[in-house]
Order: sequence, then structure tokens, then C-alpha cells
Amino acid sequence: MSTKGGVTALTCRNYRLASDTDKPRSTGIVSEKLLSDYLHHVFPSSKQPPTVASLRKPLGFQDLGSHLDRLLTEAEPSEESRDPSVEGRLGPQPVVLDHTSGFEGLLFVDDDLLGVIGHSNFSSIRATTCVYQGKWAYEVLISSQGLMQIGWCTLSCRFNQEEGVGDTPDSYAYDGNRVRKWNVTTTNYGKSWAAGDIVSCLVDLDEGTITFCLNGQSLGTAFSGIKTGPGVAYFPAISLSFKESVAFNFGSRPLRYPVEGYLPLQDPPAADLLKAHQLLGFIKNVLSTCLDPQEDKLLEKEAADWSLHGEPTVLITLAHIFNHFAPLMCKVYLVEDVLMNFLLGILEGGGSVDEHPLIQQLLDLFWLLMEEHEVNECLKQLMMSLLRAYRFSPIIPDLGFQIHYLRLTTAILRHEKSRKYLLNNVLFDVLRSVVFFYIKTPLRVKEAGLEELIPTTWWPTHFDKEGKDEREPKDESSDERLRRRAYERGCQRLKKRIEVVEDLQVQILKLLLNNKDKTTGEASRYIFLNKFRKFLQENASNRGHPTALCPPEYMVCFLHRLVAAVRSCWDEGGRKSLSSLSSEDAYVPPQLFYNGKVDYFDLQRLGGLLSHLKKTLKDDLACKANVLIDPAEIQTTSMDDLDEDEESGAAQRPFGAAAMGGALARPSWLSSPTLGRANRFLSTAAVSLMTPRRPLSQPEKVKVRTLAVEQRTEEDIEGSHGNDGLLLGRPQEEPDQPITDKSLLEIIDGIVMMYNLSVHQQLGKMVVVADEVHEYAVALKDTEEKIARCPARRADILEELQKSQKVFAEKLNHLSRRLAWINATIYSKEKMLDVYWLLCVCIRTIEHADNTGSLFAFAPEFYLNVAMNAYSALKNYFSPANSMEELPGYEETLTQLAAILAKHFADPRIVGTDIKDSLMQALASYVCYPQSLRAVERIPEEQRVAMMRNLLAPYEQRPWAQTNWILVRLWRGCGFGYRYTRLPHLLKTKPEDANLPSLQKPCPSLLLQKHMAELLSLDKDMAASFLNSVLNQLNWAFSEFIGMIQEIQQAAERPERNFVDTRQLKVCATCFDLSVSLLRVLEMTVTLVPEIFLDWSRPSAELLLRRLAQLLNQVLNRVTAEKNLFDRVVNLRLPGLESVDHYPILVAVTGILVRILVDGDKQGTSRAAAVLLSDPCFQLHSIQHLLGEPGASSGSPAAVRPAGSSAAPLTPSAAGNPERKHFSLHAYTDYISQEEKQKVEMMLDFLTEESKQAAAATAPTSEEDLCPICYAHSISAVFRPCSHKSCKACINQHLMNNKDCFFCKATITGVEDYSKPCSS
Repeated sequence: MSTKGGVTALTCRNYRLASDTDKPRSTGIVSEKLLSDYLHHVFPSSKQPPTVASLRKPLGFQDLGSHLDRLLTEAEPSEESRDPSVEGRLGPQPVVLDHTSGFEGLLFVDDDLLGVIGHSNFSSIRATTCVYQGKWAYEVLISSQGLMQIGWCTLSCRFNQEEGVGDTPDSYAYDGNRVRKWNVTTTNYGKSWAAGDIVSCLVDLDEGTITFCLNGQSLGTAFSGIKTGPGVAYFPAISLSFKESVAFNFGSRPLRYPVEGYLPLQDPPAADLLKAHQLLGFIKNVLSTCLDPQEDKLLEKEAADWSLHGEPTVLITLAHIFNHFAPLMCKVYLVEDVLMNFLLGILEGGGSVDEHPLIQQLLDLFWLLMEEHEVNECLKQLMMSLLRAYRFSPIIPDLGFQIHYLRLTTAILRHEKSRKYLLNNVLFDVLRSVVFFYIKTPLRVKEAGLEELIPTTWWPTHFDKEGKDEREPKDESSDERLRRRAYERGCQRLKKRIEVVEDLQVQILKLLLNNKDKTTGEASRYIFLNKFRKFLQENASNRGHPTALCPPEYMVCFLHRLVAAVRSCWDEGGRKSLSSLSSEDAYVPPQLFYNGKVDYFDLQRLGGLLSHLKKTLKDDLACKANVLIDPAEIQTTSMDDLDEDEESGAAQRPFGAAAMGGALARPSWLSSPTLGRANRFLSTAAVSLMTPRRPLSQPEKVKVRTLAVEQRTEEDIEGSHGNDGLLLGRPQEEPDQPITDKSLLEIIDGIVMMYNLSVHQQLGKMVVVADEVHEYAVALKDTEEKIARCPARRADILEELQKSQKVFAEKLNHLSRRLAWINATIYSKEKMLDVYWLLCVCIRTIEHADNTGSLFAFAPEFYLNVAMNAYSALKNYFSPANSMEELPGYEETLTQLAAILAKHFADPRIVGTDIKDSLMQALASYVCYPQSLRAVERIPEEQRVAMMRNLLAPYEQRPWAQTNWILVRLWRGCGFGYRYTRLPHLLKTKPEDANLPSLQKPCPSLLLQKHMAELLSLDKDMAASFLNSVLNQLNWAFSEFIGMIQEIQQAAERPERNFVDTRQLKVCATCFDLSVSLLRVLEMTVTLVPEIFLDWSRPSAELLLRRLAQLLNQVLNRVTAEKNLFDRVVNLRLPGLESVDHYPILVAVTGILVRILVDGDKQGTSRAAAVLLSDPCFQLHSIQHLLGEPGASSGSPAAVRPAGSSAAPLTPSAAGNPERKHFSLHAYTDYISQEEKQKVEMMLDFLTEESKQAAAATAPTSEEDLCPICYAHSISAVFRPCSHKSCKACINQHLMNNKDCFFCKATITGVEDYSKPCSS
């Protein structure tokens, strides 16, 4: 007889026939006496005293039925002894939530009418039963820790979207989110709750008090003297805000924390409970008794050693018991109270689950002796009870409760038939089985026992100038070192205990990934794979919908356990096939992305919509991958996509038919702890009862592009002879070698998708605890320094400081223990290696997909996203506890990622703007850090040059700000006064985040600068178009900035109180930062390739130099004029405009001027000076301003203002005001070298001399001879054929974008030099 859940030779009906009266008296197996003794031993009578065996009435199978009935009847309490009906309660049994009339707002209610999710601002609902005397209790299982008010209310209470339980006179509530109690007014009460806690609500109507308990610990009497008497009865009630969720237990299950003297609102099934315990006693008797036919006697034995050997006597006995026991095991109360506790008791002895085969034997017995619907319901209720118990168990130091429940779960799932039933029907469809892989983080450290586990706390006390922790402080005292080591030992102890739980969770997943258990149909792995894909679909397709999303904290734990289980299965399979890859080299082959075997739902592909790609790339698919696309399929797919768009649009309408029947009937991840579907949507306006809808798509619509997830078989996934399964359509570029089981490839693909959906986001959220520790540590150190400096006479200040010190120290003690837990569960070295492995999988997958040429467009966007995000997580979230440099193959991985970013940020095969922006931002961040910048320099030269060529593409018609930022980062550290990390005037302020890319120390790349110089030098057309676009953008950015500060200044000068829009301030600061970065790129270009501006044999060189001079003069005039607009706005020091200051923009302009006027050859500097001086906006005092020299008098060129300037003419008194603090480069000795200052002085002397000579040589020009467009230069060009005239600068600039004449719109065919004819 099979003991693995297989089909047995005898069915339950065969056994039950054995008790029929037409059977002979002799059993034919054991003697009649032995059988009688055995049955009397198994079924002892509780009322008759034990008698000598010879005096006892013989008992056989023909009498057993009536004997058993009599025993069960005897055990039932008599009518007289039964408790009279308990008074003090009104309403139906069972007690549920009143989904017909007792609610306000929008709510989702579960199938069992016990779980609820808020779906509006503040929704309220009450139960169907009320109490008016006596002592009563119910429990609430907290599924999310947000804003809720839980308690009691009377029928007269009227709630709305703003007022709920506790906000009206006869309602009383506890709110663990804000730690308060509510009854019209509110006061502090209790402790804060967390997801996974249980709140007990107790009302004593005899004494008139209401009390609340949290996880069995009383929080004290909340309310006394509550209203009682005729006409007053209290209902359990709750008010909860949007997306918050709980589940109630009114007594349908045993209360987790019963309180003596208080009754549950719902009566326990006392008679059934008694009967179940009695029947379980009979089963235990069978397990501990052995028949010995040879000796004709009964033997006692250990129940743990019992096994089902097919002995007819034992089986027929058990069949009689199960006739009564099986129907009882369909009731949730009995399963939780009787069966689950019995099975847990079997495992209590310790040891591995394998050492307890009895549970396997019992499950065989269940499948053998119970009807199928009975065993199905029993297993379902058992798993629900286990999951609820696991999730809502309190955290204790050894995690004993969690381990206990996981061991039983493992034991049940080891049973093949049970495992497959649960996988097919329960684990993903009804339960939130992902909860089994979650380890909750304790909010209350003391209750979790972390004080005993980590008795000594520690936090960083040494910080560098920028506020970062020093990893190995040199001046650490011996006491600090001892504390740190004691803390680390405590963390290690905690980590080892958590690893026990994690190992059990991985063990469960390995059972679900078993692909060898084919004796009872399809292997577990393929059932799991299809369910897992459906789970991903629900989370990918319903982003933002509260009832369908798996909470991200569950996703994080699930991902890590799944990675461990998959890698273990991969390597176990790899040992059998030497040619296959190890899991270290895992990747997902590109065929999965285009052969239609795996459904990616509506997730975006790199090349756009799948239907579009199938149309445009069908020829490439045919020739490269032998995949033929049926024209009819393309048509169907297109129509299907259209319908899906309509569906998703309808799902956003809350009361539309599509929303009612579809979106709202998805699994309720935020609802009750176990039930997976919130199938009742309650609205005050209309009540809609909905039936669950299993398929996610409309049943009449068939997607021909892929098999429905549920319909796939093992052959579809793994393939067979001549069928590649998931890997159908291998391109020539893909190596023909076995990788691993194809099912594991799809699971890895799903893991990558999970990381993209919510795991990365959650990893970023949990860093906040480490940040809090850092902030409190800095505050504590600061307070201790103040205490040390506090004068003895100021005892009052000292007392306040000591209070602060105590608060900070207590908070740090709490947070450091909590951080130890988070580091063990989320940021440990093992978890870091998982994320690193995922990063490597994504990199290899992208490389393989890239090799397929045009088919790369089929790859889903999330692979690139995960590659970038995983690197970011490793760099920013896992440090400083774990360093990225210690990872195996770190340098090589960094280079591979650099190559991907460099190649694909401008890849024409990628069409999505979001993914393009992400790639560009990732590359911009990459070049900010020395290690990753060196990785970019290590990629092949051809790729480096291609990257620089893409960065130097003209800035029009593309997002240019990020590429400009990349160029600036490559230059930072080489420019004039450009070696700073933070701007001088911001040094005293605290940086928002010292890890930001913009706050990293300068690390210029001379190699990439060299590539840029070569490209601009050799490709003259590209150089001209690139610089022209940079000058255009600079003109736009600076003009926008000036316009905005004018508006800000006007708002600031108004007499009434006013506020400047923060968004406007942000945009203004951004325009300033863009102007500075564009000037730095011009400085970089003019330094690396000065001939672009100064070699006038190059086309456009003269024009570019004139435009550059024009813009530099404009910037200088606006920024350096005394008491001007720029000065006034900077002096306002508005929040949001911190980066706007004289220094960054003036040193950038100075760098360009120094390069063209001082560092170049004589011919170049002369040309540059001539162009600069010929610009009508040039003012010498702007250059003098740089060195803090006083400006010229009002009669000088300083009085000449550019058109449209809002700055008033500088008066002599203002210029010579000694109290005015001038900007001067001399003040920035730490930022500007002596050599740089000398160059500025040389430039000033040179320009002073040149301006004197120019003034002497310039003959006065009549107005008629000035260019009619700019009125700044003399006429020097004539257009053909129309003969209109202007200066060369105007016509050259115009012809870059337009060929029509300014004046007559005729097409210009040529431009000739013009010189004024001599007057007669």
C-alpha cells in the first residue's frame, strides 16, 4: 500500500462494508477474543468501571457501530447539565459583519464576511450581533498598521466619511496608529500596533467598562461608566481609512488570547468539540496499540512509530471512527482547535520533519477514509489555520512559534497528494501563501525579546566632515570597541535564529518545485509555475489597485527564498548533466521573449507594443529564429490589445460595470489574513454582491499569441523529442547547449519581474531605519558636546540638555536593536549576494538578447530596469554593513553594466521614453563615482567612442539635460575653480543626502575627454551643430532664469504678505543649474578643442565665437552689475534657490574667458579679444568685478545697458559704497589657485589695453551704416539675388536654420562681402 498519497488498492467504501451484519462472526485474521479486547481497548466506556476481560461483553465489528454511537451519546452533556442560554446577547449566530445595512462609505468585505478593507476616506461597519449585559470579547487581526478606530457602538450612532467609531457619543474606540482612545474627545492610551498584531476588545456591561488588549497584554481600562440600561446595546464596530484592512474573530475560531470571565460573541460548537476530542482519543488509541495474533495479545507501542500496513482489523476500526470524525473536520473551529493542535503535538519533540513519518501516514489515512470533498475542505481549513497562526504569532527571541507552524506546514506539503491538491486549489487561489515566506519586523523591541538577545547596543559615533560614518575610526576607544563587538555578537545570534526560519521556508519552496513527483499526475513544479505566473499577472496588471497587490514587504522575503530554492534545484540538476551551466552563470535565453511560450501580459517591450513588433519584425523572426507569424494572429493580437486598453480604462471607473465585475473581484491581498478574495464591494450608495471570477481574461476571448497560463503542461514547458518547449526558436547567435530545466528559466524570469514590481521600492524604504540611527547618533554626539561646553552656572540649560541626551540614547537603544533585525532579514550578506546574482542574470540576459540584433526589441523593459536598480540597491542600500567591493567578480560586473549603459542609452531599438531616461540617468550617476567611471573607461575603445559620439549629438529634439550633465561630470575637477564637491556658500548647511551623485568628489576622465576632443576636431560638421545647439540652449536657459527672478523679485517687493510658488522656485533653480552646466561644457570644449572657435578657416568658427562672446557678455552684465536684480534675489536666500549664487556662474564664465584670452596662441587671443570688444554689450567693469575692483564711473561704458535690462544704471555713489561687500575671486582661496588668479589679472590687463586701442581706432559710425537687424555691427554682407544687407553675424546665424531673406522672404542663393563705397 502506498504511503506517499498514491492511489491505494482499497477504497473507503470497501472498508465500511466490513461492519455489515451479514459478515461471519469470525474475522478470519485475528481471534474473536483478541478482536474484542482490541475494540474495548480502543473504545473504552467512560461510565463503566474497568472490568476483568472475561466478564466483559464480547465486542465485534457487527456491534461496533452501535457501541460507538452509544459512547458518543454518553459523552454529550445532558439537557439539565447544559448551560442555560446565555443572556445579554441579541442577533443571529454565526456573528458576521453587517454587509446589508450596518456600514458607511465604501468597503470590500471577504467571502466569510469577517475580513474588511477600507475603500474610501473613512469607512465604518458594525457586526450583526449586539450585547446588552454580561462580559463579552472579540478579536481583531490587524493586517495593516494604518489609521483605524476599533471598538463598540450603539445602533443610534451615525457615522460619515469624517466621523467614525469613537467620534460619536455612544461609541468607544482604540486607535493603535495614533496610540489614542476615542469617545468624542481623545486622550493617549495603549501602545502602537503593527501588522500581525491581535487586538482584543472587551466590554463588561455589568461594571460599565471597556478594555483593550494587544497580543494578550491588557492595555488597562480604556473607558468606565459607559451608558447601560434598557434600550442600550453595543455592537462590535470599526472605522478604517483607505486601503487599511483587518479580519474579525467573533468566536468562529478559537480566540487566540481568551480572557477569563469574558465570552466570545459567537458560541463555540461545544457538542462537536467534545465529540471531536473523544474521536481523536480513539484514533490515538489505535496509533498506540499493536495486535500480536501469534501471542494473541495486545501490545503498547509509540504512536510516532505507527504505520499503515494495510491490516484489515486496524483499517476497519479506523473506518468506523472516520465515519463520525470526517464530517467534523470540515468545520474551521474544530480543525484549528483539535486537528492542528494534535498534529503540532506530534512534531513537538524536535528533530527534523523527516523524523516524524506519522503525519504522512495520517494524511494517507485521510485520503483513504474520507470523502474527497471532506479531505479537500479539511486540508483547506488546516492550511488557513496554519497561515493565520504563523502570521499572527508574536515574535519571541528564538522565533519558536514561527518555526513550530512552518515545520507542520512542511510536513503536510511533504505528502504528495495533499501538496498537489493544495497547490492546485488553495495556496494561490484562496490563501495568501506568500505570507509563509515572510518574517515580520517587530516594532516593539522589548516584547520581541531583543533586549535579551542583544543586551549591548552600539551605533556609530565618529563622522567625517561631510557627516558620513567612518567605517574604521582610528581613534575608537577600547570601551567603544568592546561595545561594538558585543553588539555584533548579538546580531550574529539573532541572524542564526532567523536563518532557521529561512531554511524552513526554502524547504517548503523546494517541495513545491519538485519535478519528480509524477505518480499522481502532473509534477508539483509545473502546477506551481502556472500559479506563480498568474500571481505575477495579478500584481503586474493591477498596479495601484488595493485588493490585488501583494504587499512589497512579503515580496522581498518571497524573492529571497525563491532565489535560494531555484538555485538549489538548478545546481542539483546540473550535477547530473556536466555540460549544463551552473546557476552562477544563469541567464534567460532571448527566445522566451518572442516565441509566445511565456506570457508577459501587458508589460512594455524595449521596441514598443508586442503587436507592433510582430508586424514589423515578422521577417526577422522567420529568418533568424524560424518563427512564423500567422497573419490572422497579428490581426487578432491587435484587436485583443485594443480590447485590453478599453478594459483597463474601464477598470479605473469605480462604479462601471467592468470595475464591478472585474477589477474588484481580484485577490484581496490587503484583506483578511487568509482569505484571498474580497468578493463583496459595499457602497453606501449601492450594495453589490459579486461572485468570484477565476479567469483573469474574458472567457469568450482567446489570445492566440500564447497558451493560457492554466492550460500549459509539462511538455509545453520542458519540450520533448524535436520540441524545444519554452526555448523554441533559438537564434543562430545563441549557443546550442543545455542550460537547465526550462521551467527554472521561467521562474527566474518571474523573479526578475518581482524585483521590478515592488522589491526594489521596499529595499529603499527600509533604509530609513539606518538613516534614523545616523541622525539620532549625530544629535546625541552634538548634545554631549554641548553638555561638555555648558557653563556650570547654567544648571537649567544643563538639565534640558541631559533630558535630550537621555531621550536620544533611549531612542538609539531601540533603533539599533531594530536595525539589527532589519540587517539580518533584509540587508544581510546573503541577501546582498541574491541581489548581486539577480544583477548578473540581467546583465547576461541583456547581452544575449543584444546579440540577436533586431530581435532585441522583444526583450521586456524590466530587465534593463532591474539591472540598473539592483546595482543602485547594492551600492546605496546594503552599505555600509556590507561592501560591494567584496562581491565576487565585482570589477568585471561593473564593466559589463557600464558597457550596457554606454551602448543602450541611445539605442535606436529602444523606443520607450521612460526607459531611455532611466538609462541616461543611470549613466549620469555611473560617471560620478571613481570606481564606476573607471569601469566605463575599461569598456572597449570602439564602444567608448560611440558613447561620446551619442553624447555630442545636437541638443535639439532630444532630452539633453542628462547628457550635458554627463559631459560636465567628465570635466569636473579640470575646469577653472571647478574642484569643489559642494558650493562654498552651502558648506555650513547640512546636505540632504551625502550619497547623492551630485555631492561626490570630482573625478574627471581624461580618457573620455580625449575621445571628445578627437571627435570634435575631426568631424567639423558635428562640432558646429553640437556647439550651436549648446549655445541655443544656454541662451534659452539663462533667459528663462532672468525672467523668473524678475517675477520673484516683483512678488517679494509687494507690500502685502505673499508666498512664491515652490514649484516656480524649483524651476528657477533648475534653469540656473542648467546655465552653469552648459557654460562648463563650453569651457570644456574651448579648452580641449580651441580651434573650433579660434581657427577661422573652419566653417562657422567666427560665428560660434561671436555667439559665445555675446552670451558671455550678457551673463556677466546681468550677474555683476551693482545692486542688480540677481544680487537682490540672491540676498533673499529663499528656500529652493540655495544653489543660485555668484560663484558657480562667474567662475564658469571666467574659465572660458581665460582659455580664449590668456592660454591660447597670439593670433587666437587677438581674434577673441577683437570679437569680445566689438560686441556692444561688452563692459570692462564686469571683468573688474570678478576681482572685486570698484566699477567705472557713470560716464564709462558701464552705463550702457543691454536692451530689456531691469537693473538701474550704476551711480558713482553706489559703485564706491565702501560698506557694500563685493564678490571677488580673491575671497575663495580654498577653491581658486594662485595661478588661476594670476591668469584673471593678466586677462584684465590684456582687455584693458585692447579696449583702449579699440576705442582709439574706432571711427564713429553713422546710423545708416549699422546692421538693420542687430544695430550693433556695421553692414558687412549683401544677399543675392535680392541685394538686402546686414552684418555677417546676423546672416550667418540666420542661415543655420533658414534660407529665406529677412526682409523680402526670397530664397537666398549667396552672400557676398559688402564694403561701403567711398563718398564722392
